[in-house]
Amino acid sequence: MTDFNRRQAIATLGAATAVGLATPALAQNRKITVGALRFTSHSASFVAFERGYFKEAGLDVELRFFEAAQPMAVAIASGDVDYAVTAISGGLVSLADKGAIKVIGGALQEEPGIDGQKILVSDAAFQAGVTAPAMLDGKSWGVTQAGSSFHYIGSKIAQKENISMSFKPLQKVGAVIGALKSGQIDGWAIVPHIAKPLAGSGAVHIIGNVSDYIDNYQVTTVFTSAKNAADEREMTTSFLAGFSKGVADYNSAMIDKAGGDEGVNDMVSLIHKYVYTDRPLEKAAPSIINGTMRLNEGAALNVASVADQLTWFQSEGLVDAGITMDTLVDTSYVDTIGA
Repeated sequence: MTDFNRRQAIATLGAATAVGLATPALAQNRKITVGALRFTSHSASFVAFERGYFKEAGLDVELRFFEAAQPMAVAIASGDVDYAVTAISGGLVSLADKGAIKVIGGALQEEPGIDGQKILVSDAAFQAGVTAPAMLDGKSWGVTQAGSSFHYIGSKIAQKENISMSFKPLQKVGAVIGALKSGQIDGWAIVPHIAKPLAGSGAVHIIGNVSDYIDNYQVTTVFTSAKNAADEREMTTSFLAGFSKGVADYNSAMIDKAGGDEGVNDMVSLIHKYVYTDRPLEKAAPSIINGTMRLNEGAALNVASVADQLTWFQSEGLVDAGITMDTLVDTSYVDTIGA
């Protein structure tokens, strides 16, 4: 079913509610770098930065932006970035196996009743009769790199539908979008704030939901270097405390609508500083709102979902079969789900 081998995969390489997340005040502002993608799903970092929650936790944060998950994992391993939020990838797992990184929390999870990631097809494929995921048999599926979350999602869809797809690595999310719109690939899946505007343009079509194929999928995780997790406990706890306050504010405004329309508008304005910055607020707002998915309160981590992802990487030969959950995850920082 998969066109990649392991060598290729590695080469492309509110209040805080979680356990231990009471905000400790560091002796002085500690300079750290936080990695992110310009996605609505990364809003907790943006909120914590803009509303001073990282500063309250004693941290002087610089945000650094990436265009795919695996380069962020490499940056964590090299020490160029201290903390990041991204999907689990084959590259991340392999770096954990080398003792370079640890997953320390959860960020975004598919939740019943909350609009989630969408399965998309190109207009060309749709017009040719691909109107449901089961019809992707023999078609192409876009991924950033081998072993990326897009690869995992496509493979799980293919497994459940008992079909075969070819996976095309295009390195960047923007390149995948371009290939889908032009019909160079047939299918892809992405968060709703990207999926819905694409579908609205008529260039692509939504044919299903990822949640129908992966139960309680832990879409993104919080991770850091193994050194930070083991030796910088105060700094790591401080980061998670600030981050978790950002999560709480985001969920309150965008999911629970505690502040009404004014609260939503204020949050959208904040997020717009980082997402869809190339368009005016009034045009960006609908896409940002479309991307609303609940973030993990207190950065709680669904370890059952992470274990399923690890098992998939191993079954595909993308990572070493001997890697354990203890190698990948440090569960001492946050509450866990499905343990």
